[in-house]
Parts: sequence; C-alpha cells; structure tokens
Amino acid sequence: MMHAFALISLLVLVNACSVSYKFNGASINYDKVKTISVADFPIKAAYVYAPLATKFNEKLKDVYVQQTRLRLVPRNADLQVEGEITGYNQYNQAVKADGYSSEVKLTITVNVRYVNNTNHEEDFEQQFSAFRTYDSTQMLTAVQDELIEQMVKEIADQIFNATVANW
Repeated sequence: MMHAFALISLLVLVNACSVSYKFNGASINYDKVKTISVADFPIKAAYVYAPLATKFNEKLKDVYVQQTRLRLVPRNADLQVEGEITGYNQYNQAVKADGYSSEVKLTITVNVRYVNNTNHEEDFEQQFSAFRTYDSTQMLTAVQDELIEQMVKEIADQIFNATVANW
C-alpha cells in the first residue's frame, strides 16, 4: 500500500514539474500581448514581379501564426507590422575572363515598421534584405520563383526575430 502511494505521489510530482521549451525564439508575454496585425506589403520597387507581394505577405503572416499563439487580426492589434517591398534588383556579381558576367545577384529589400502597443520602447522602422546568386547562363524567369521562395522565408524569419524574439 505504501509503495503504491509513493509511486502515485511521484507520478503526480513529475507531471506537475514538467518544463516546456519553445525553440522558435519567440519571447512573448501572452498575458499582455494577444493579437498581431500584419498589413499587406505593397511593392514599391522600380522592378515589379507581381507574385512577390503575395508570396511575401502570406509567408510573413504564416510565420507569426505558426510560431506564436498570437491571434491575427486586421487592425488595432497589440503588435502591428507594416511596410513595403522597396527593392527587387539584380546585379552582375562576378565577371569571367572574357568580360561577361558569370553570376547574377538577385536581392529583395523590405522596409518594416513595427509598433508594440503594449511597450512603445520596442517600436522600430528597419530595412531587411536577402539575396541569392545564380549562374548567368540561366534566365531569371527560370530560377526566379525558387529564389524568391528562399529569400522571402529568410526575410520573414529576420522580421520575426526582430519583432518578437528579442535576441
């Protein structure tokens, strides 16, 4: 009888003392912060690739929905993220001996305004960017969607870390 009581007590104690870790880096006080609004980022770059805005906007919202318990609302949120895609550029990165480009660098730049309505000391406006290079023998149209997917994820992660990870 005594052993059964000790075993049950031990099981209750182990369950009561469980520790939970999140490895997504979010450090949010859910007692104060419950909602987030992520406005659609329009393209204000000189070169416009229309699918970029949709891919970026969806990925940025997904990061917050999947990695936090915040409720996504259209406006008047505890946390507000807005901005615009300010750059979508390609540059010759490397030149071969014959003087022609061997690599092209594709860059996306995003300007972000972040407002924390529970602590305005954390508000900021900042630019985030990512780039990928591709062989100049390829057409941009052949590699564009895959490269955009990678860069959009990288920028969304940078914004997430800057806004709610408090690194």
